[in-house]
Amino acid sequence: MAKATLTVVFIFFTCLGAHAQSGNSTNFQEGYQLHIARAKGPIKVDGDLNDTAWAYAHKAGDFWKKYPNSDGKASRKTEVKVLFDDEFLYFGFTSYDSGDVIIQSLKRDTGHDGNEGIAIVMDPMDQKQNGFWFVVNAYNAQSDDQLHYGSDITLSWDNKWYSQTRRYADRWTAEIAIPFKTLRYSTDKKIWGINFVRIDQRNFEYSTWTHMPSNFRSHDLGYTGALVWDELPPAPGKNIVLLPYATGGMNSDKENGQPAKANFNAGLDGKFGLTPALNLDVTVNPDFSQVEVDKQVTNLTRYNIFLPEKRAFFLENADLFGSYGIPGFISPFYSRTIGLDKNGNRIPIIGGARLSGNIAKSTRVGAMSMQTQSQGDYYAENFTAVSVNQNVMKRSSIKGYFLNRSSFEPDSVKQSDPLSKWGRNSGIEFDYSNLPGTWTGYATFQQSYKPGIHSDNHYVEGGGTFNNKNLKVILDAMDVGTNYYTDMGFVQRINNYDAARDTTIRAGFKNIFSNIAYTFYPSKGKVAQHQVELENALFVNPDFSFNEREHTLLYNMTLNNSSNISFDGFADEVSLLYPISFTSATPLPKAHYSYANFSIGYFSDMRKTFSYNFKAGGGGFYNGSLQTYIAGINWRGQPHINISIQAEYDKISFPDPYGSTEIFLISPKIEINFSTKMFWTTFLQYNTQQNNYNINSRFQYRYKPMSDLFLVYTDNYFTTPTLKNKNRAIVFKLNYWLNL
Repeated sequence: MAKATLTVVFIFFTCLGAHAQSGNSTNFQEGYQLHIARAKGPIKVDGDLNDTAWAYAHKAGDFWKKYPNSDGKASRKTEVKVLFDDEFLYFGFTSYDSGDVIIQSLKRDTGHDGNEGIAIVMDPMDQKQNGFWFVVNAYNAQSDDQLHYGSDITLSWDNKWYSQTRRYADRWTAEIAIPFKTLRYSTDKKIWGINFVRIDQRNFEYSTWTHMPSNFRSHDLGYTGALVWDELPPAPGKNIVLLPYATGGMNSDKENGQPAKANFNAGLDGKFGLTPALNLDVTVNPDFSQVEVDKQVTNLTRYNIFLPEKRAFFLENADLFGSYGIPGFISPFYSRTIGLDKNGNRIPIIGGARLSGNIAKSTRVGAMSMQTQSQGDYYAENFTAVSVNQNVMKRSSIKGYFLNRSSFEPDSVKQSDPLSKWGRNSGIEFDYSNLPGTWTGYATFQQSYKPGIHSDNHYVEGGGTFNNKNLKVILDAMDVGTNYYTDMGFVQRINNYDAARDTTIRAGFKNIFSNIAYTFYPSKGKVAQHQVELENALFVNPDFSFNEREHTLLYNMTLNNSSNISFDGFADEVSLLYPISFTSATPLPKAHYSYANFSIGYFSDMRKTFSYNFKAGGGGFYNGSLQTYIAGINWRGQPHINISIQAEYDKISFPDPYGSTEIFLISPKIEINFSTKMFWTTFLQYNTQQNNYNINSRFQYRYKPMSDLFLVYTDNYFTTPTLKNKNRAIVFKLNYWLNL
């Protein structure tokens, strides 16, 4: 049944998508062409566009509105000029305004939301699949990322490039120089995909050079114009980067009775450009002590929470391995399994290497191998991943992968738990999209391999979407076998905790999911857009017996002043497979439950110096009740200081003997931006659900581009029965970006 359903869904969306593509103009770029010529003279990146070379540059302008609606031209004028020389690709922006800009932060990778800024969307291969995103705000805070088909921007990828801005009474300017060796491209292509984004925060308006529907993200590669080279782009030359580091510090572990001790360490990362489009990354004894602490959340589900990867080494071309399945729900590859145990504790990584990029214009490859060492009762492991993406048609791809985890545990452990010896996964996936991205379809078949397991080890999925300015529809169906293991991945629902026996039991599932959302845009008044969304999910057990049915109704209203009002209702019917506990009392029994709840929320105008948000809701929760209250405030001393506090309170009440509980999560954060090179952030998290109070204070000084000094202090305490220290550490780290 499941495979038949997937086949029908796939054929339906592929046929409709093919029809939609055949009727769509494939000449979109003809209306948006920007020629790039070689600079006639030197360019000094100082934010002043008066260098003689700029007088001969081609110019793009006349931007379109993009958000909150895409009707008409932008309210304020933006101009972009482009040039190049043997080393750099240059951009010069002039953004006309009233001289009164809004800036949320000077911190690198703060992103574009909430800041007056400009962005470059670049697709050097012009295949609508992968590209780059460069952002500069009006105070010259940089953000950058790689773009991948269907991926969100995480701002976790970093590379070396240069920019400077200047502010005037009626405009602000930005001058940007991106080294060719930073990019991945083919030297025989004279057409690159390009688009430009203007964030006019004072007017709460996004605008783009090309005319994009408001339902697509501003970085969507399906709506790029053409950057036309008057001559072939220059070869990037030798691209070798070494990034050595040294660390030192003190740490204590009172929870495990370990005294304070000093530690010193050193390691090396390296980047080697084998071709302009293919890169080799190596790491020796990597250290991630400077990585920001995970944001804690309250978990009122029966399953584990998916936490995003933040370690830089795993982020470049991460889609090659991590885009299979549904990230955050079911992913055969989840890089946090490497170098971290299930509790988030660090496992030392000896070293590793990753090859990624294009071996042909339409073929991307990724190959990675990482080796960890033993620590305590955690044995050394090797993680290997290989992936190949072949672009087909205009904007579609066929992808295949193979994963392998091998443990170096002794024979005695292998005999007692043979499944821990090794785990492997392989799969193939087809992703279809018509050129503008209004129709998509996908289908995948994946399998896992474990010692002695030869059946019920599959994961099959198919579905598709339709997305235009007003309407978005998603249909999806999947079948996950009970024996589908992902030693290097994440599957949210397959492990079921039995609270009565304090054990975890595997159970596969089948799921049919649908989502329909409608957005409409008033032409007058204070409301920018209304959105109504209905979501349904049905889960059945491997034998097709009922497991769970979820219905969600959402309404969201965005005002022209950037404030937001939301209402949502949720109804759930579940046949609980195993007893579950949300309190310290008797677990809820295995039974059939039906309940519903609702909430209302509000976000104030985020452009103000002081902003706030709140959300309140309540209703049923299994055979009891749940009340949830969330509130937050933020004060911004532009552009140097941000102080915020977010708090959540949950009260769960069950009839006797199942108990009641209260959960508190309080998260104050203080961010001081001394300049665009020096930052100090202190983040506190008080979480009674995890019985943890965490202090993380991080100072960063970027003394040269991509070269940093970090000083990080972390402290963890039990919250109950009394505030008692678990562990504490202070770490100094120095790294240096060296181009050879």
